[in-house]
Amino acid sequence: MARTDRLMRLMDALRRLPAPVTAARLADETGVSRRQLYRDIATLRAGGALIDGEAGVGYRLTEDPALPPQSFSQLEIEALVLAVSDLSQTGDAALEAAGRSALARIIATLADGQSRQAMHTVLRSFRSTPARLEFSVDIALLRRACWEELALNVRYRDLKGQVTEREIWPLGISYSDRTLMVLVWCCLRQDWRVFHASGIETACLSGVSFRPRRVALLREYVARDTCAGMSAKK
Repeated sequence: MARTDRLMRLMDALRRLPAPVTAARLADETGVSRRQLYRDIATLRAGGALIDGEAGVGYRLTEDPALPPQSFSQLEIEALVLAVSDLSQTGDAALEAAGRSALARIIATLADGQSRQAMHTVLRSFRSTPARLEFSVDIALLRRACWEELALNVRYRDLKGQVTEREIWPLGISYSDRTLMVLVWCCLRQDWRVFHASGIETACLSGVSFRPRRVALLREYVARDTCAGMSAKK
């Protein structure tokens, strides 16, 4: 787990759990050893977090009273809850769980009135034919490859049934009602390609990093599509 994610999870546990929270409970919540937990507590304190307590006693997070409570408009709260509820349609259980966890942390920081609004929103999302997407490829691997700019070796079956093996640089992932698309730079074709995730039969890290090309390639792709769209209108 990345250090930043680990520290965020520790802060979340300190906010959620009844205080004082024992080191054993916090270590279990964050998935680290007790020794690592003590180091993480020290890191948060050094960063300005007000954490009372010590080993053998338990810990308590004291929110800084000088900071105003987090605030959103009623429509912003509705939008957040609606967006997170719609994640169930992606077929990505990890993404759905992450959305619920993030929303819970946001609600926990709201003033009482806004917290009640978040618990009783009026907007709902229903689909006439819900389709939970399923794939052979590990979506977590695709996300990691995009974030860390790591090339993948894939076996891909296109819509015509033709199978090729190629190295790709994953640039972005797009969800729709019926499918999940992956924008890549294809090393075989030396061009951008948009793959259906359902067509990626196998994928593994190639050991090649394309850092820091991802942002530049995305900008070039967007610029090319913008120019193509303008030309089509003439």
